[in-house]
Amino acid sequence: MAFFTRTNRPLSDWQGKRVWIVGASSGIGEATASALHAQGARVIVSARNLQALQNFVDRHAGAQALALDATDRHAVRSAADSVLALGALDCVVYCAGYYNPMRAQTLQLQDALRHMEVNYTGALYLLDALLPQLVAQGNSHISLVGSVAGYRGLPNSLAYGPSKAALIHLAETLYLDLKTSGVGVSIINPGFVETPLTAKNDFAMPALMTPPQAAQAILKGWASGAFEIHFPKRFTWWLKLLRVLPYRAYFALVARATS
Repeated sequence: MAFFTRTNRPLSDWQGKRVWIVGASSGIGEATASALHAQGARVIVSARNLQALQNFVDRHAGAQALALDATDRHAVRSAADSVLALGALDCVVYCAGYYNPMRAQTLQLQDALRHMEVNYTGALYLLDALLPQLVAQGNSHISLVGSVAGYRGLPNSLAYGPSKAALIHLAETLYLDLKTSGVGVSIINPGFVETPLTAKNDFAMPALMTPPQAAQAILKGWASGAFEIHFPKRFTWWLKLLRVLPYRAYFALVARATS
């Protein structure tokens, strides 16, 4: 079917491949790093929490830890230089994330800006540091971890949703610009995954997945050559349907579902 047309070179043989995951101290990033390591990848894990990274390296022989604050432009540049100095990168994954529930009635500007800094601007810093080398070498891949919360406006997502929508838009444009350069691009849009971020939600989360389940869905998406990797399908396809509804119908359905 046309919906499943391959857009990227399939990534299934990870043996010996160098993969850098930014945002790998917990949740989806950590689980994906672990799954890639199990497939033989040479994994580099980054996050602010050095102890969590060291714990990961202790459990995964051969993995490397590189502490990093993704919102520090100069630190990202320095880290990228260090990673590239040791060889070509086959895949880079931006998984750094920040989330606090927020509604218009409780708008907190600094916290809203923090969402953009971590979820979006950090990705720009990483791209700025890596893109020239990735394009020059070709045969590489960039994955950005977005969210289905970026599809359309949702309650409690005043700050989080726009930052993920920006990331989705960024990935789409990157794909169009880089499709003939040998650099693949994918956007990963999870539904609800059991992580420290979603633990802040005070409502029942439909189709909740574990991080290892999410990691397997990501590896499956890479192997299929998909541009968008979204999961779990039984939940995300409904949200995709909502994306095409006119506003009157969309607002009414969301209000009914979240009342």
